[in-house]
Amino acid sequence: MLIDIGANLTHDSFDHDFDDVLRRAQEASVNQMVVTGASMQGSEQAAELANRHEQLFATAGIHPHHAEETSRVTIAKLGGLLENDRVKAVGETGLDFFRDFSPRTAQIKSFEQHIELAIETRLPMFLHERDAHPTFAEVLSGYRDDLGELVVHCFTGGKEALHAYLDLDCHIGITGWICDERRGQHLLTLVKDIPRDRLMIETDAPYLMPRNIKPKPKTRRNEPQYLRAVCETVAECRGSTIDEVASQTTNNARRFFNLPVPPDEQN
Repeated sequence: MLIDIGANLTHDSFDHDFDDVLRRAQEASVNQMVVTGASMQGSEQAAELANRHEQLFATAGIHPHHAEETSRVTIAKLGGLLENDRVKAVGETGLDFFRDFSPRTAQIKSFEQHIELAIETRLPMFLHERDAHPTFAEVLSGYRDDLGELVVHCFTGGKEALHAYLDLDCHIGITGWICDERRGQHLLTLVKDIPRDRLMIETDAPYLMPRNIKPKPKTRRNEPQYLRAVCETVAECRGSTIDEVASQTTNNARRFFNLPVPPDEQN
C-alpha cells in the first residue's frame, strides 16, 4: 500500500474525471492521498475534498508563488481550516527563487507567518523549496526548536541542501523528478543519503509525470496511480525492494500526518 503525500487534486484538469482518478489510485494500491493547499481558495477546496472522500486528507497554506496573498486575514482563515481534523499540515509554504513569481521579501514574510501558525497549532509543515538554499534553511533554523515535524516536499536540490535539511530534522519528499533522465540524475545517488525514517514519496499530480512509465501514458497529466513508478525508482536506487520502500514510506507518512489506518489494511 502507498500514500501520496502531495497531490494537487484541486487542479481543474481533474474536474471531468475526479472519481475515476480516485478509483485508479485505489486500483494501484495508493490508498491514501494528501491534497495540497497552495492558495487560500485552493486550501478551502482541498479541505472540502478531504471532507467528502475518506481516502483524502489536506494541507492548508499559501505557496510562495502567491506569497503576496498572505495577510493577517488569510492566516486567520488558514487557522480556521486547520481546526478541521481532515486538514493535517500547514503549507504548502516556503521559498521559490527559481521563478520569483513573488518578491523574495514577500516570500520570506509569508513563510515566517506560516511557521508561526504551525507553532501555534502544533501541526507539521509541508514545505516548498526551489533554488532557495541556503536562505530557506536559515529561516527555518531560527524557529526549529519550536516546530514539530517538517517535510521538504518535491525535493530537487543538491547534496548540500539535502544534508542541511536533514540536519534540521526534516523529512524529504521524492517525486517523479527522480525518474527524469534530463534533470533528475543527481537524485539517483542522493536518495540513498535519506534515512529510512525520513523518506516519503509523492506525485505532485498533475505535474511531474514519471518519464520511465511503460507503456507511456497518452496524456501528460500525472495522477496518484503513477506513484508506484516513483517507489520503484527509489527502491532501485537504494538497493531495496519495492515492498520495503512502500512499507517504510507509508509508515512514515502515516506517522507524519497522523493518518488513520484504512479499514482494508486493518485485517
